[in-house]
This record gives sequence, C-alpha cells and structure tokens, in this order.
Amino acid sequence: MLSRETPLELAHNRWSAGGAVIKETLHGCRNNDGALARYLHADLGYRTTAIDCSSAALKIAQAEQDANDGPVFQQLDIETDDSSVLPDAGYALVTCRLVFAFIKDKPAFVDRIRCLLPPGGTFWVVTPLAERLPEERKSIGITVQQVELLTAPWSSVESEALDSMCCYALRP
Repeated sequence: MLSRETPLELAHNRWSAGGAVIKETLHGCRNNDGALARYLHADLGYRTTAIDCSSAALKIAQAEQDANDGPVFQQLDIETDDSSVLPDAGYALVTCRLVFAFIKDKPAFVDRIRCLLPPGGTFWVVTPLAERLPEERKSIGITVQQVELLTAPWSSVESEALDSMCCYALRP
C-alpha cells in the first residue's frame, strides 16, 4: 500500500452520492511522485488528473508512467491559476496531501476546492497537526485555528488521527 493514510482515503471515498463509483479524481503529485494518481487510475479504474505547480514534480511523476495509459499530469497552481483549464469541470474526489499548511490563503483555497466538487463529492486532506509535532517541525503542521478554517465550511466532516497527522474527509 502507498502509505498509512491511503486505505483510510479509499474507505472514506469509495462511493460518491447515490452509490456510483467515483470516476474523476484530482490530486497533487508532489510528495508521492504521482503514485496515488497512478494507483487510482491503474488499479481502481478512476479517470485521474494529477496537478502540481512544480514542473520538476510533474517530470518525476510522468517518468514513472506508461506513456500509453495513466492519469493526466498537468502543471497548475491551484492557489492562483485558472482551474477552468483542468480537463474536467468537477471532480468527485479532490485530495490534498501534506500541502494545506503551506497554502497562503487557506479560506480562498477551500472555496476554490468547493467549486470543483459536485454534490456528494469529497475533499480529502492529509496534514500534520502542529500540536503533535516537535517544536522544530511545527511550521509544517496546521494549528487548531487552521483546522477550524479547513473544516468549518463543510456540511460533513470526518477525521481520522494518524500519529502526528490527521486525515479529513470533507463534503459540501
């Protein structure tokens, strides 16, 4: 399995509203060289778009992929770029792994993600919690106040603690 949080992600997100299998997913590829996007595409049959603002991260992810089949890898800064350039207008699942602490305008980011989710869609966030990290690493985690910014706008919030991290399944 890719990581400890992957089974939780799949358990939380196996079905979208109405019991239909999720077919469109949007992922970042930094931190995992596109492995989750390829897993969802190749092993589970999802149509997957992996985005990153880093061309280097995209090159690494694309180098690991069969050129004939696989997820779409696209350079995009989800904080500032126009999301209308994405291949799908909406995504049943959007993941954000180890990135939320570094987002500059967190409320605007959450609003942008909400716009990409149809009813029944899920925003899956995996992030370290600052309170569970050693002092020298607290900057890579989110604070209690940032957890509130992340979770407050959603009608459904499920979370699962994993040592110093937490996984959130957020639904409109």
